[in-house]
Amino acid sequence: MKIKVLGSAAGGGFPQWNCNCSNCQAVRAKKPGYTARTQSSIAISDGSANWILVNASPDILTQIKNTPELQPNRSPRDSGIAAVILMDAQIDHTTGLLMMREGKNPMRLYTTPAVWEDLTNGLPLVPTLGFYCGVKWTPLCTECDEPFSISPLDSIRIKSIPLVSKAPPYSPSRYAQRRGDNIGLLIEDLNTGKTVFYAPGLGEITPDILPYMQQADVLMVDGTFWTEDEMVTQGFSQKMAADMGHLPQTDKPGKRGSGMISQLRQFEKQRKVLIHINNTNPILNEHGDESAVLAENGIEVSYDGMEILA
Repeated sequence: MKIKVLGSAAGGGFPQWNCNCSNCQAVRAKKPGYTARTQSSIAISDGSANWILVNASPDILTQIKNTPELQPNRSPRDSGIAAVILMDAQIDHTTGLLMMREGKNPMRLYTTPAVWEDLTNGLPLVPTLGFYCGVKWTPLCTECDEPFSISPLDSIRIKSIPLVSKAPPYSPSRYAQRRGDNIGLLIEDLNTGKTVFYAPGLGEITPDILPYMQQADVLMVDGTFWTEDEMVTQGFSQKMAADMGHLPQTDKPGKRGSGMISQLRQFEKQRKVLIHINNTNPILNEHGDESAVLAENGIEVSYDGMEILA
């Protein structure tokens, strides 16, 4: 199994178009140690020419341009993308679907019923796509323990796992979360027996998801913010990380052991990778103190084009 990171940044990308934070200034100036990133998405392959796209970011056209494996190479109109899985209904994870509207067959889309409802009503991407390629929807079960596969990648088994996070601001369940508003994925290669736990939007590591994380060989998890009050202290928002459904890397004030770094220490054998990194996060400085702290704890920072073999 190969997992390719198409985009590793949070919503807005890095640099964000209207942001003048120190990180965005540095990457625009091409300062050493700062690498531009597009909005988060991964692609999964079984080693064939077929891929499963997980989240369709607004940067999908750039990501396909940078990934020859996803480009047409078998017929006049073609793509290596066999299907799309959505982890949530956030704009930065879904609006790339509109860029894929020229498909000659209905788009194969896998979402939970909660996400499908939001993309049918609140942000009506599904009705819009109906005027173009159309959509063939497969609902993801959030109540059953049975994994699923997506043809023709039959050796890849995937389980959807409900997470504690946040629905999009336009969703009626923004402040009253439904089961299935946000999911993680446990991805298994039946040929190698290796598994990857993927959760770019993770507000809390709850007891029910611990077994999935413990059995995984690789953990790809939320790397959005360094501190709980990052957006507040930098003057960009009044919202805390928890308000936006993200678990920061460092411990929350007065809650020792609550941050992502502390939480990941219990997983000694797993490879640990952060993804969905906000433009304000100091870990984007590859030579900074915060990056050194991650390295000391065996935690990697993902980048566009990163490949993970399992």
